[in-house]
Amino acid sequence: MSGPGLYVALVAFGVLAGVASGLLGVGGGTLMVPFLVFAVGLTQHGAEATSLLVILPTAIVGSLTLRRRGVGDLGVALRFGLVGALGAFAGAKLALALPASTLKIVFAVFVGLVGLKLAWDGVSGDARMRDERSHS
Repeated sequence: MSGPGLYVALVAFGVLAGVASGLLGVGGGTLMVPFLVFAVGLTQHGAEATSLLVILPTAIVGSLTLRRRGVGDLGVALRFGLVGALGAFAGAKLALALPASTLKIVFAVFVGLVGLKLAWDGVSGDARMRDERSHS
């Protein structure tokens, strides 16, 4: 994909990733990395690096929007952010040391496990709510 079609796809996907990030609290990378690899043709390493660069402004805007409504804990966020920055440094070094094929497998397993956990929580949460209503 190239030319004007690529720009339209990037804008549309950027909006989708931003909405998903604000709505679901997910890092846009879970959506963006596969898009950048399959639709744009970036390498796995390039897609992950690009995703990290894109996430910074989208996370700031989403966080500020929620924070204005009093949602979120700034102290906790700053502590996690500091530790997360150290982890991101180590993770980036590890990613650079891995071949692209291994990195793709690691990413796929991560996304798959997250998907399974969310599905499990959704199903078991619905069952718990039904049980709580029937005992009330």
